[in-house]
Amino acid sequence: MPNNPDIASPARTQAILNRFHLSAKKSLGQNFLTDLNVLSKIVDAAHLTKDDNVIEIGPGIGGLTEYIARSSKQVLAFEIDQSLLPVLAETLSPYDNVEVINQDILQANLPAIIDEKFNNERPIKVVANLPYYITTPIILDLLKGNAEFDNITVMMQKEVAQRLEAKPGTKDYGSLSVIIQYLNDTKIAFEVSRKAFIPAPKVDSAIVTLEKRENIENEVYDEAAFAGFVRGCFNHRRKTLWNNLQGVFGKDEETKANVQSVLEEFNIAPSIRPEKLTVDQYVDLTNRFHEKNML
Repeated sequence: MPNNPDIASPARTQAILNRFHLSAKKSLGQNFLTDLNVLSKIVDAAHLTKDDNVIEIGPGIGGLTEYIARSSKQVLAFEIDQSLLPVLAETLSPYDNVEVINQDILQANLPAIIDEKFNNERPIKVVANLPYYITTPIILDLLKGNAEFDNITVMMQKEVAQRLEAKPGTKDYGSLSVIIQYLNDTKIAFEVSRKAFIPAPKVDSAIVTLEKRENIENEVYDEAAFAGFVRGCFNHRRKTLWNNLQGVFGKDEETKANVQSVLEEFNIAPSIRPEKLTVDQYVDLTNRFHEKNML
């Protein structure tokens, strides 16, 4: 165990930034977390144990990485900013269970990397403080199913977190809510003030946990088609479901008649707003339209 103060302590963070002449890069959404209590709570929210293999995204100078390393078996940290590699080599040198990979997580072949680095040993978890500007693409990429994770615990902009957790009929409920909640039990573990970072971002954050749903009874025929259909239904939030479905399928009379019959089958009023439908209702509609060769 190192004798130095924690990497994320405010004094040491500032010392590291000064020593390496670093400043947060806005283009990469960098903000350095300096609240040790928050770091402990992230590890707790992820339920990390010494049996866990962990993937981290965007380790920065290693503040969260250090806490993950202390609580897990092995850590693979993906860092896109090459200038941070020498920093991480120094700050994380006391931890022999951490490997930093200089690669964009969106370009990485995660199944192959997991097979090579973790020997497919489970559990495998994701813990990360995600850059705000690319949060949604990363989350959706992780959930594609190319790699299996026991859970995902990530920090993101509070407003995005609220959309992931939102329930039908609320203002935050949208296509992202439906797509994420179809596969995952989604929960905001706790919120994080902007004051916990150097430099302070303009918005507050939240920690979200995603636990994969087991034994989904109402399954879609194809997850990509489901996601595309749901996005189409929410394309114009202020319009009715009927109007959005015309945008998805077209406006010829035969198509409209087929759409009408499907809505009647599931007792869904054409005038309903897309945010009023549940995840299961979107699954039902996706599968029925597919059976009618419309999807």
